Amino acid sequence: MPLRVGYVREHFSSPLLQFAIDDRDQTFTLVECPSGTGQLISRLTNDEIDVAIALTDPLISGIANGSKEYKLIGSYVNTPLNWAVITGVESKYQSIADLEGTPIGISRIGSGSQTMAYVMALQQGWATTDDKLEFRVNNDIRGLIDSVNDGTTSAFMWEWFTTKPFVDAGQARFIGSVPTPWPSWLIAAHRSQERAPAHELRAFLRVLSKYVVEFDAPENRAGPNVEFIKEKFGYRKEDIEAWLKTVAYPNDCARIPEKVIADTLNMLKKAGVVKLSEGHQFDVTTFIDTTVAELT
Repeated sequence: MPLRVGYVREHFSSPLLQFAIDDRDQTFTLVECPSGTGQLISRLTNDEIDVAIALTDPLISGIANGSKEYKLIGSYVNTPLNWAVITGVESKYQSIADLEGTPIGISRIGSGSQTMAYVMALQQGWATTDDKLEFRVNNDIRGLIDSVNDGTTSAFMWEWFTTKPFVDAGQARFIGSVPTPWPSWLIAAHRSQERAPAHELRAFLRVLSKYVVEFDAPENRAGPNVEFIKEKFGYRKEDIEAWLKTVAYPNDCARIPEKVIADTLNMLKKAGVVKLSEGHQFDVTTFIDTTVAELT
């Protein structure tokens, strides 16, 4: 039975999409999750997908806050994600500082858009308690853009290049950006191995690593990658080239640096996203499935 692999249809997914095109034995099927990591985690938790390629912070915070339904099995992108801060075309907000105390749009509770709003608040010196930050769920990029233009939210956060076509089309405005203080994408799998046994997950990661390394190669960055992303996503050539200068992928998707988990947990605790009882520490080894991935 093919693995059910959840993903977000963004340029970051290009190596995965190239793998899927060549997967003649149909070892996996793609399950698109347009609402982002919150939707990926929900489907993973509900056993609707076997594997999720999702943002680092919500995956880690979900496990830290008690989820037993999935564990980390790999790495996908080594570089930070540049989250744009976006507001309405005619809104009064001109900078991140103007957003303090206003309702922020998010895709879902527990999504990267919510986690990064906490990080933004922390960087700005705002209080990050639940009574000081107000969130409104708007499901997807279209709902988020509508909310900043009708005034129900002040701003939302989404990946810069994914949002740029909407800004270029005059549907929204950038007022800043907040890069993640951690590598941006990890891979998780549902805890049940009935549908997705460890040897199948290891095989999937082994072949995915091959496509990731090929995508990351200088000769492919210089031409084929640009054409692939342009055809799949319709981005402008100059935007694709600018993004490719900022992104890096791992050599082996089945290896997870211990430092990534520890540093992300530390920042999430500071932002108030992860709760930890006084005097307790997290054991990072409990975050990964050691039958599939290696902690380095």
